[in-house]
Amino acid sequence: MAKSEARKDGGIWETVKTIFWALLIAGVFRTLFFQPFWIPSGSMKDTLLIGDFLFVNKMAYGYSAVSCPFSACPISGRILASEPKRGDVVVFRHPTRGDDFIKRLIGLPGDRVQMRNGILYINGEAAPQVPNGTFAEVQEPQGPGESMPCPPQIRPPENGQCLAERFTETLPGGVSHDVLNLAANGPGDNTPEFTVPEGNYFFMGDNRDNSGDSRWPATAGGVGMVPAEYLIGRADRIMFSSAGKSLLYFWTWRADRFFKAVD
Repeated sequence: MAKSEARKDGGIWETVKTIFWALLIAGVFRTLFFQPFWIPSGSMKDTLLIGDFLFVNKMAYGYSAVSCPFSACPISGRILASEPKRGDVVVFRHPTRGDDFIKRLIGLPGDRVQMRNGILYINGEAAPQVPNGTFAEVQEPQGPGESMPCPPQIRPPENGQCLAERFTETLPGGVSHDVLNLAANGPGDNTPEFTVPEGNYFFMGDNRDNSGDSRWPATAGGVGMVPAEYLIGRADRIMFSSAGKSLLYFWTWRADRFFKAVD
């Protein structure tokens, strides 16, 4: 074999090895440490907006089968488990659909959770809400799915803007966060009292009138109670944000959200 051909074959093999090790390292990093996640919907506004990009801290709660892509980790239950805290913003695997969701942890095992006239009650006590102005967005398509900020069946826009009442809610334990109210009598404003089973968690979106969450069963547009083994990790910080249909639309980037902490 000529020297030039040997060098060529050796170069191809080195490239293959480099790609293999790069993919292996990336897979280990994604499985054990941080998983990228794009916000696809408006259910967590105004904490998270459509097009926010963040890394999910997979070390926060330990590991289960869903820690690997395609739920391929050979793990039964959870290992190196840590208990999530009320108020954490959590990415988890939907119990029946198999895709990943992001919501705020509201109810811990044993808690009683209920919505009454738009107010959250945990174990019979109201979570205080303080008015915090109005959250306004231009009523234009957002993200690859071109979602509209104001779904017409929930609230029509006003003069080309989607306006929502904003409140700062304080959960038991002292965690405060903003919630939005799009409708005076939203479908989830009044619910039965739910008791969270052992080994499960109750999640809600901050955009209370536009979120399919634990207020509805997983088979009826919600997520129901989420077992601990379906937790993937905690959202800690937004790395990048874009409101456009494509990342190439640089004029839709939200520079003020780059590296913003998730509260």
